[in-house]
Amino acid sequence: MDLLDSDSIQKTNWGSRDVQRTIGSLRRSPVDLEVVIPAYNEAERIPKTLIQTVDFLACHKWSSRVVVVDNGSVDETAAVVRRISGENRSMVPISVVGCSRRGKGAAVARGLLSGTSRFTGFFDADLATPLETLEAAMDHLERGAAAVIASRHAPGSTFVQPQHLGRRVGGTAFRVLTRSKVKGISDTQCGFKFFERDALTAAMVQCRTTGFAFDVELLQWLQRSGADIVELPVAWTDGESSTFRPFKDGAASFASVFQLQKVTP
Repeated sequence: MDLLDSDSIQKTNWGSRDVQRTIGSLRRSPVDLEVVIPAYNEAERIPKTLIQTVDFLACHKWSSRVVVVDNGSVDETAAVVRRISGENRSMVPISVVGCSRRGKGAAVARGLLSGTSRFTGFFDADLATPLETLEAAMDHLERGAAAVIASRHAPGSTFVQPQHLGRRVGGTAFRVLTRSKVKGISDTQCGFKFFERDALTAAMVQCRTTGFAFDVELLQWLQRSGADIVELPVAWTDGESSTFRPFKDGAASFASVFQLQKVTP
C-alpha cells in the first residue's frame, strides 16, 4: 500500500522537472495496468467499488493495481481504503494516494503520473460506466490505440437511467462549447478514460488545468500529437448518489473551459 502527499508540488505545473522528479522518486512497482479512482468523501461508497473492481481485474490476464486518490476528503475515505487494502487477499493490490490540491483533474493527474504501468487510466467511484468496458478498452490499447474513452453520446450508447434535465441541458451546452477544442469527440466528460503510458505522459506535460476542463485539455493535447483516440459507446448509469451538482458544478465547468481558452492557443 502506498501513501503519497502532494503538498510539495501544489504550485508546480504537472510537466515540470521538479514534479517529475518528486513523483518519480515515489513510483509504485510496475504492473500492466493501473486503474485510478479519484475520490472525494467516498467513504460510504468506495468499499463496494473496490471489491467489484478488484474481483473484475483478478479474472483477467493483465497484472493490475487499483489506485485511489484521496482528493482532500474530510470523511474517512483514506482510512477506509487502507483498511480494505490491508484485508485484500487478491493478486490485485490497492494503493491510496494523497492529493490535497482540489479538483478532479488534479486528483486524476496525481494518480496517473505517479505510476509506471504500460497502460493506465481512471474511472469514477460511482461505476457509472460498466467495468466490462475495460475489456474493450484494453483490447484497443493493446492493438495500438493511444487513448480509449467511454462516450455517452457516441452511436450505440444508452442511458440505463435518464439524466436529470439540468444535466442534459448543461451537457449539451458544454459539448457545443468544447467542439472547437476537441474535434470529432462526442463526449469529453465521461468519467472513464484509459491510455498508453508514453502517449499520456507526452500530453500530460502540456496540461495546466486541474478542474472540469482537465479532460478537454488532455484530449486536446493528445489530438495535437496525432494520437489515436478511440471512443467507446457505453450503457451509462446516472446514479442518484452522484456527487456532481448540476448548477454549481455546471457553472464551474463552463468557467474552466473559458479559462482554458485563454491558456491554450
